[in-house]
Amino acid sequence: MISVDRVSKRFGPIRALEDVSFEIRQGQVVGLLGQNGAGKSTLLNIMSGYLPATAGSVSIDGHSILTEPMPAKSSIGYLPEIPPLYPEMTVEEYLHFCCALKRVQPSQRKEHADEIIEVTGLQEVRRRLIANLSKGYRQRTGLAQALCGAPRLLLLDEPTSGFDPAQVVEFRKTIRDLSRKHTIIFSSHILSEVQSVCERILILHQGRLVLDRDLCGAENQERAFHVLIAMGSDRVLPAVRSLSSVKRVKKLASDANLTELHITVKQDSDFQRELFALLSGLQAPILELSPLQDRVEDVFLKFTASGLTAEADIC
Repeated sequence: MISVDRVSKRFGPIRALEDVSFEIRQGQVVGLLGQNGAGKSTLLNIMSGYLPATAGSVSIDGHSILTEPMPAKSSIGYLPEIPPLYPEMTVEEYLHFCCALKRVQPSQRKEHADEIIEVTGLQEVRRRLIANLSKGYRQRTGLAQALCGAPRLLLLDEPTSGFDPAQVVEFRKTIRDLSRKHTIIFSSHILSEVQSVCERILILHQGRLVLDRDLCGAENQERAFHVLIAMGSDRVLPAVRSLSSVKRVKKLASDANLTELHITVKQDSDFQRELFALLSGLQAPILELSPLQDRVEDVFLKFTASGLTAEADIC
C-alpha cells in the first residue's frame, strides 16, 4: 500500500528528515510518534505530496507521489495539523465543495456527504457556519473532508487536537470503524490513545526513524506473564500447561526447587485466579508474577532519550 524509501528533507542547513524508510500494508492503523520537531508533520506532508522530499521516494499503491501525483493522491485523504476550513461556509456546503474537488460524481455528492457527516458525528452542526464551531467540531470537519472521495489511505496529523475526553473516546471508536475500509497513519501526543487503537508504531527522533514496532495485545488476543514458582519444573510445567487459559509456556530456568516461566495466556481469561488455585493445590508458592507488557509511554521515552533503534514486538 505505502512505501517510503530513504526519504530525507532539508530546509537550508536544517535537517528535518534523514534516510527514513518503511512500508505499510493495506488495512493497518499506524501511530507516528516523536517529540516536537522530530519531523512528524514534515513526513506526513511529503507522503501527501504537499512537500517534495530532498531525497528518496514515496509511492502509494505503486504510484510515485512525485512522478505520478494524480493516481497517487487520489488514494489519499489528508488532515493537516491546522484543518483547511472555509469559515464562511456551513459544514454541509464545505463537504459538498470537497466532494467536487475529489471528483465525486454530482449525483452521488449528497449521499456521500451525508454518510461522512454521520460517520464523523457532525449531524447536529451540519447547517452551522464553520466560523461558529467549537475547536473540536472544526477538527471533526477537517476529518470529514479527508474522507471525501473514499480514499484508501488516511493521513491524520494530530487529529484529536481540541477534543475533550469524551470526544477522544468517540474518536477511538471512529478510527476502529474506519480501519475496516482505510489504511490509517496518524500522529499524536496522546500515547495512551495510540496504544488503544494502533497495531504498529513508528517513532521519529531528530529526523530519523528510531523504532518501527508492532503492538501485540488486542489483535492477537494474548497477554504474557513472567512467573517464578518455588517448585521443580517436573511437576509445575505439565500442570501449568493444562490450564484452560494458557496458550504457551516457555521455561526460562529451573532447578530442583525453583522454576522460572514465561507464560502466554488468552486475553480475556482469568489466568491469575486459575494459577493461584492450581499452585495452592500443589503447595507451590509463587515468588513472582508480573505482566510482560511494554507500555507505549515507556518505549517512547526509552527510544527518544537514547536514539536507539530496534525492530521487535511489544508484548
